[in-house]
Amino acid sequence: MSRRGRRIAVVVGSLALVVAGQAAFAGTGEQDMVERGRYLSKIAGCNDCHTPGYLLSEGKVPEELWLTGDSFGWRGPWGTTYAANLRLYFADLTEEEWLVTAKNLKARPPMPWYTLNDMRDEDLRAIYRYVRRLGSGGKVAPAYVPPDQEPAPPYALFPSPPPQ
Repeated sequence: MSRRGRRIAVVVGSLALVVAGQAAFAGTGEQDMVERGRYLSKIAGCNDCHTPGYLLSEGKVPEELWLTGDSFGWRGPWGTTYAANLRLYFADLTEEEWLVTAKNLKARPPMPWYTLNDMRDEDLRAIYRYVRRLGSGGKVAPAYVPPDQEPAPPYALFPSPPPQ
């Protein structure tokens, strides 16, 4: 092969590697987002409340049960709240609706809604895509119980905050 022919072969081979690398990267972009969402749902504590038994089992709950809500109540001066089934909740939201919701959410304790308000859009998108990838599953969590009504057990009782 001539010197010119070798150069052309090197250029064509290099271009093929670049194109193949870009195609491989493009193919994993969505999967990378989903994996980031999985990671964020673990480290942000989403599973702690929204996955039944997650806290008490030190996170040893099968992933097919993650984020399916819980019937364990959180009772305090605000009433009794239950962690929603995020998989059912996200099934009815577009990604853009989720971004608006997460940025503006105000919720009863113990939900740390203020952390969602501060999350970057790309992190919220990753969480959304992960939850959607899980698919719907589980059942709707129990409804909020006002403070003057006794909830069905089990529930954790939070003390009233000290007067300010």
